[in-house]
Amino acid sequence: MSRWLLALPLLGSVPLALADSAQSQSRGLIEDSTWSLLNRSVFDQRDYKHGARNSGARNAYKPRDQRNGLAEEWAYGLMGTFNSGFTQGLIGLGVDAHAYLGVQLDSGGGRAGKARLLGLDNDGHPKNEYSRAGAALKLRMSNTVLSYGEQRVKTPVFSSSDSRLLPETATGFFLTSTEIDTLRLVAGHFNESTDRNASSHDQGFVVNYSDGRQGNSFDLAGMVWNPAAEFSASLYTSRYEDNWNQHYLGSTLSHAFDDRRSLSLDLNLYRTLDTGKAYSGQIDNTTWSLVSRYAQGPQTFSLGWQQVDGNTPFDYVTRGAIFLGNAVQMSDFNAPNERSWQARYDLDMGAFGVPGLNLSALYVRGFDIDGTHVDPNGGYAYLGYGKGGKHWERDLEARYVVQSGKAKGTTVSLRHNLHRGNTAQAELDGNQIRLAVEWPISGGL
Repeated sequence: MSRWLLALPLLGSVPLALADSAQSQSRGLIEDSTWSLLNRSVFDQRDYKHGARNSGARNAYKPRDQRNGLAEEWAYGLMGTFNSGFTQGLIGLGVDAHAYLGVQLDSGGGRAGKARLLGLDNDGHPKNEYSRAGAALKLRMSNTVLSYGEQRVKTPVFSSSDSRLLPETATGFFLTSTEIDTLRLVAGHFNESTDRNASSHDQGFVVNYSDGRQGNSFDLAGMVWNPAAEFSASLYTSRYEDNWNQHYLGSTLSHAFDDRRSLSLDLNLYRTLDTGKAYSGQIDNTTWSLVSRYAQGPQTFSLGWQQVDGNTPFDYVTRGAIFLGNAVQMSDFNAPNERSWQARYDLDMGAFGVPGLNLSALYVRGFDIDGTHVDPNGGYAYLGYGKGGKHWERDLEARYVVQSGKAKGTTVSLRHNLHRGNTAQAELDGNQIRLAVEWPISGGL
């Protein structure tokens, strides 16, 4: 058992206010149950430029000579989720379960892979359909919940992404404790994560940049302190076995000048060092971002800075564990020694008579990339970083949420993204169009 889990009894050392706890108010396993269905359709087209191709690195896609510069997938996803309540008593028992289905609407072996909407067969062709299901058993005492099984997790160091067709999941233990109102404590031990387009559960961990030499476990512990609505701070530590130890510090601060104007700051900082057998090579990396946002009425203006100090890219386990300001649609702007800045504008069209419609425009520029000192025997040498790398990305999005009627909650989003860079950075030049439609259905038993 992980050393983090050995410390879990300490999380329950706070006196239990049983009379006011979540468990004391339980109505029963079925009575507090909820269910939901999410219908999602996604069309993703990536048109690669200047010789870039739909490579799908390290995956069994169709042979290169049968691919071109166009990656295009269109698929439908159905996600069913059931969350039970807890049995009554000092310790409550419950279960959470999910079932996911992905169906191909259009693609081909030469176009599939890069968008990761569809599952692929051994020849690199998209499957007509793919599915997976899982469940987690959960125990609750007072305001502390321990779950074991396949589940979705959200922390800055290990997080289940839901940015494609189907969500990512992870298998293991996860504990959340809120015995103190302003403090949330978490800890976890996981032995695998399942990618968004996967149908099997035995592929180990999803790692984003390292060349595939994997550790067998991932451990984390952290706390989130939220003493006031205007301020929060979080601190996490994690270990990816025989690869790296990663620590995280995050904070948000906001101030309202009046009912129309406000200013906020968002800080994210990661510190990563190799550990154990160091399968990914030598790592000594500090990466941070700071984003400021000024809101005035329906408009929000954002400026951000992100910096990587280290001879390896900032890397992370699971697709969603990157809480950096400049990790955007086509690039994370996380190359060795990279600096990057962003400017963003958001407009809420509700002020102009179209409630539910939001428009945004984002520009990020990265520079000073230098990957010439990467460990030649490590997991990042294959990326081919050079010196003097630079690139930029522009993202436009229109997002509309239906406000009333039978289709209330239905969301339609349209994105157009461009990325360009020189050969000393590892990202591809490309244009992306993504159209997504979501229709949620939910209820209780």
